[in-house]
Amino acid sequence: MKIVNVDVAIVGAGGAGLRAAIALAQTDPTLKIALISKVYPMRSHTCAAEGGAAGVIKADDSFALHFDDTVGGGDWLSDQDCVAYFVKEAPKELTQLEHWGCPWNREPNGSVAVRPFGGMKKQRTWFAADKSGFHILHTLFQTTLQFPSISRFDEYFAIDLLVDEGRCQGLTAIEMCSGMMTQFHAKSVIMAGGGAGRIFPFSTNGAIKTGDAMAMAYRAGVPLKDMEFVQYHPTGLPNTGSLLTEACRGEGGVMLNKNGRRYLQDYGMGPETPLGKPELKTMELGPRDRVSQAYWHELQKGNTVSTPWGECVMLDMRHLGEKVINERLPLVRELAIAYLGVDIVKDPVPIRPVVHYMMGGISTNMQAETVLPGLFAAGECACVSLNGANRLGSNSLVELLVFGKSAALSAFAYLQELPAPNAKALTALAEQSQGRIRALFSRTDGAESVAGLRKEMMDSMEKNVGIYRNEEGLKEAAQVIENLRTRYQKVILTDKSNVFNTDLFQVLELGSMLECASAITVGALARKESRGAHQRLDFVARDDENFLCHSMVHFNGDQNPTVDYLDVVITQSPPGVRDYSGAHS
Repeated sequence: MKIVNVDVAIVGAGGAGLRAAIALAQTDPTLKIALISKVYPMRSHTCAAEGGAAGVIKADDSFALHFDDTVGGGDWLSDQDCVAYFVKEAPKELTQLEHWGCPWNREPNGSVAVRPFGGMKKQRTWFAADKSGFHILHTLFQTTLQFPSISRFDEYFAIDLLVDEGRCQGLTAIEMCSGMMTQFHAKSVIMAGGGAGRIFPFSTNGAIKTGDAMAMAYRAGVPLKDMEFVQYHPTGLPNTGSLLTEACRGEGGVMLNKNGRRYLQDYGMGPETPLGKPELKTMELGPRDRVSQAYWHELQKGNTVSTPWGECVMLDMRHLGEKVINERLPLVRELAIAYLGVDIVKDPVPIRPVVHYMMGGISTNMQAETVLPGLFAAGECACVSLNGANRLGSNSLVELLVFGKSAALSAFAYLQELPAPNAKALTALAEQSQGRIRALFSRTDGAESVAGLRKEMMDSMEKNVGIYRNEEGLKEAAQVIENLRTRYQKVILTDKSNVFNTDLFQVLELGSMLECASAITVGALARKESRGAHQRLDFVARDDENFLCHSMVHFNGDQNPTVDYLDVVITQSPPGVRDYSGAHS
């Protein structure tokens, strides 16, 4: 096995991982930094984000208003000290991106342009047309190239963390082009590996979003926090799940049922407003959980539109005009034409809710520290408790920046005066990790396929752990996932080669997804209330007396996970009513 000695190893080279690498390199140019990713950095899923990034910049906005929107949008499950820190750091990070070359859209007077976004009562979302994630990722990636202390390990598949003497001291990874196992010995490790949306069959997430980083930390003893909160985005294409950004509605697009009615006014999101005036009332700019839930109710009422791809509602942007669409929503127009043959300049486009984001993840504090010394986490794989029960659109791209930097500074502070990792002890642990892989290659007595188990997992999650849930369905899902975890031990590799063995990597990804799915279902079954993205038909009210707390799911080997709870940090905003019926300004 090859050994790579570094000061800090970062798993994941998307927005959070790149931002962490830059912060480390700037803090101490002598550090050795390993940036480990199973894909080339510009293929990280940050690239797929479209709408924009939230930060207070205009005179009519304030940190207090951004704080209130985030806490209320998260249904009071956000840690308020974390939110207060985030809203103050957000504009600094977005301005830093501009200095590094991010091409934000501009107002006629040259100032940064902002657009409305769901759940935000002020316009504060910075954007670069509808390719904001691409431009942010490109800016971060090109910035890393100036630092020789950052060594990239592209197409390395991370396997296990190496924990010795009670602290994380590295990880193992497979070089995908050769199949060679590599040990990374590091004084600090930062997990930035993204979410796990591919657990569900209909998702905006790319194929790489399989929860690998979450599962690695989980198996190493770090609890997963608030995993039951899975966000549906209300506007996905019905045939592919491709995202039509919230900017469609931010620019003034409207959602219609089969009767041509803007039905969101029937679900506590304000009266109908003039077309092209999204800043006046909530309506289509309600938070994602509420807008997705409204679709479910329209479906039960028979008010949806039957299409070749299933039941949908319609997103109408024709009134915006071709000039505005081409300037601000060019990718949306391109996607609708390419995948549905619909030109949004001329016709409404069918859409439906689709799994988009996980509010839960590796439990960290505000400094991005986990309970395992030496291990830090940031981005969608982490749960710093910013987003609570429902993330507001355009907060996540800034979260990558704010807490990617925070993770780097915490990792740097931690590694000071630490001894070099014990190479002999870590090699022994790495050999155990390698033994797990060798066992897959030598297994001959199984009869399970990756595709078969994955389909059963997805079908059960879609059926029982979707927008609305109940005890019967959640118990069924928990049993199915537990059974699949057992059957997973009988999966056989059909490809026994070493070079780019995609069969092997799909097996490993399935194992990660099953662990994350188990945490989601167990957490959802235990939370007997409705809050944000977790809606139960059998417990329809929010229960602040019993569940104003974070769920903490703990790995328990082959047994069912265990769940306990951690208090939410409330500093200034006591739980209140989420009201989206009033006016924006």
